[in-house]
Amino acid sequence: MKSYNDTTYAILGILTTECNSGYAIKQFIDRSLNHFWKISYGQIYPTLKLIVQEGLAEVRTSSNPGKPDRNEYYLTSKGIEALKSWLEQPIEQLPVERNEILLKLFFGRYQAREKTVSLLQDYKQELEGRFQTYVSIEQAIINHQDNEEDSMYWLFTLDYGKRTTKAAIDWCEVTLDTISMKGD
Repeated sequence: MKSYNDTTYAILGILTTECNSGYAIKQFIDRSLNHFWKISYGQIYPTLKLIVQEGLAEVRTSSNPGKPDRNEYYLTSKGIEALKSWLEQPIEQLPVERNEILLKLFFGRYQAREKTVSLLQDYKQELEGRFQTYVSIEQAIINHQDNEEDSMYWLFTLDYGKRTTKAAIDWCEVTLDTISMKGD
């Protein structure tokens, strides 16, 4: 079976939900995937065009009175099989995180200690905001479990985000404590 890029597989996966227009796909990405997988708006329509050309999805035009026609995309059996095949493949590599705070901290000897502390405090505050966002998303999923099978898996990925964010918050606290002890 032909191999596609990860964005293609992500959009095939999104089409298994009730998101079937380019706009709905973008909304889904912004609400869900964007926390762990970035897909730009500019990638959506070329990818949809590709999956239609490859026979992985078909496009139907939907008409609603008073609204412009819109294209809706539906997986074909070939698209479902391509998604399943990709899901069953082993992970090719562990993700490599690009983290600006770690890069700055790595070379932190060349900045004032107060600036390092300020950067870490700001980072910790951003992480705490992210953690609260995850808690809100979790509640929304729990309260609106229209599709319990999907919800269970969505909660798994959300739990990963919560745990890694909590670990990063803990790391900030320990690092800030260590810096303050060294500064005395």
